[in-house]
Amino acid sequence: MQVLVLAWAFGALLEGLVGFGYPWAVVAPILIGLGMSDLAALRTAALRNTAPVPNGALGAPIIGLAAVTGLPLLELSAATGRIVALLAIAPPFLLIYLVSGREGLRTGWPLGVVAAAGFVAGQLPTSQFLGPYLPAVIGALTCLGSLLLFLRVWTPQPLSVGGPSDYVVVRDRRHELILAIQAGLVPIGILVAVVVAWTGPWSPLPRFVPFKLSVAAQGSLGTPVAVTFSWAPFVAGTATLTAWLLITAYLRPSRRQLGRSFRAALSQMWGALLVAPLIFGLAAVFNYSGMGNTLAAAFAALGPAFVLLAPVLGWIAVALSGSATSSNTLFGAFQLSVGRLLGAPDVLFPALNCVGAAFGKPIAPQTASVGVSTTTQVRREGNIIRYNLAWTLAMLGYVVLVAVLFAVFLPHVAGP
Repeated sequence: MQVLVLAWAFGALLEGLVGFGYPWAVVAPILIGLGMSDLAALRTAALRNTAPVPNGALGAPIIGLAAVTGLPLLELSAATGRIVALLAIAPPFLLIYLVSGREGLRTGWPLGVVAAAGFVAGQLPTSQFLGPYLPAVIGALTCLGSLLLFLRVWTPQPLSVGGPSDYVVVRDRRHELILAIQAGLVPIGILVAVVVAWTGPWSPLPRFVPFKLSVAAQGSLGTPVAVTFSWAPFVAGTATLTAWLLITAYLRPSRRQLGRSFRAALSQMWGALLVAPLIFGLAAVFNYSGMGNTLAAAFAALGPAFVLLAPVLGWIAVALSGSATSSNTLFGAFQLSVGRLLGAPDVLFPALNCVGAAFGKPIAPQTASVGVSTTTQVRREGNIIRYNLAWTLAMLGYVVLVAVLFAVFLPHVAGP
């Protein structure tokens, strides 16, 4: 119950609002406080950080995908949302198995059903009609509400044996932990309120673009190309910054505390900060030099079998870059080119790249670097990646099966 409420539902909320490893860093210490070992808590926080990722950080991965493919944002959001809705069924049951084994699955499977259905009930319609900004946020809130209501009328049977050896309940700390969680809900509430008001389709702020910078050139095939930078000062990052300022005013930390927090964060994350500009620069060269189209022509020779590789490429890219947004930026246009050569719906292969990247997040070095920052595993990201690798490969197989289902049997469901 604790893992589904805290790791799955609350973690999805944090992923939808901030992303980039932040859910690991918040959820893992809570699970450790409840009695998990550091490695087990980080594994649980990592493996639940999958289905909400395409809409993480207020839709950043899909927004980046739309930028490099030129496809309509709402169409990409809708196609990805349909695939995610199917993929979101498995993670809650995996989490139950990780903390309670087969007997936990036998007695607690109704919780998995409610956790999966509750998330999809909010995520799917939001992705279809409101765009990529809030599906993970609304899905997390509907999931959290569904679980809390369900637990008022149903309780799983106690296990006949103790849980896994890395999960030992520390009873004398529960009251202290509950008080800390209650105090921490106020900043989370401020963050949710600001972000929803700021980034929803009802707000004009994200669409305000004072000016653009564009460079035109001739592509390798003789066609004109242009690289455009749109300066949008009130996008999701500014919403998060505004929420942080309000939270700071509420908590009133001292200058010393702020300075220590910033120094610690910079020391831990300076490498991760380099990933975005380097990957986006690489993506621009990759796409506009003709390398993407050349590679697409080669992969198109595989024919329909390419559907098996489409999510794998996203998985590989996120494992290398650490960011689903970077993965989509790097391979999004390439996936679109292959899809057009094979006659697939435009949005299908870019969407599969997006979900493949999402299920590669548990072994993404940038995400792991942020996620371990609040545990004893700092600078030991390799331990976490090795610990998660086998499960991540299993989930990748699940993604490939879903990709085949959509490409072969339900291509019309993916999009036009």
